[in-house]
Amino acid sequence: MKKNGFIEEFKTFVMRGNVLDMAIGVIIGGAFGKISTSLVNDLLMPFISWICGSRDMSVLNVVVRPETLAPDGTVATEAIVLGFGTFLGTIIDFLLIALVVFLLIKGINKAHNLLERKAEEEAAAEAAEEVPPAPTAEELLTQILEELKKQEKQS
Repeated sequence: MKKNGFIEEFKTFVMRGNVLDMAIGVIIGGAFGKISTSLVNDLLMPFISWICGSRDMSVLNVVVRPETLAPDGTVATEAIVLGFGTFLGTIIDFLLIALVVFLLIKGINKAHNLLERKAEEEAAAEAAEEVPPAPTAEELLTQILEELKKQEKQS
């Protein structure tokens, strides 16, 4: 019976809106990561390689220590390589993702500001409808003269 209660509690937790929203965000984020990685690896890096004069970005690596071979032809010590080409691709990938997130948040903020401005304008319009217009200076002077004439008649 406790096991069934645990399962029901877990089911309730998983079916909450914010958990589902987070799961959808993770899935879409993973798909977007694949798109941006493909954009970097398949479109931008070949262009950068062409500018650098090399077909393969791995050529941009710096060998700190070359590999050494044993007399029988096997690798005795592996090479130590700084992978600048791979690092450059990762930086470009990050910048693209950051740009898209920035544009997305900027768009959301702009839409939010427009909605707030529209709500404020509607509230101001409702408030303007409720308040009667203020009398003009001429109307006020006319009312004052009428009051003065009433007071003179009474005295």
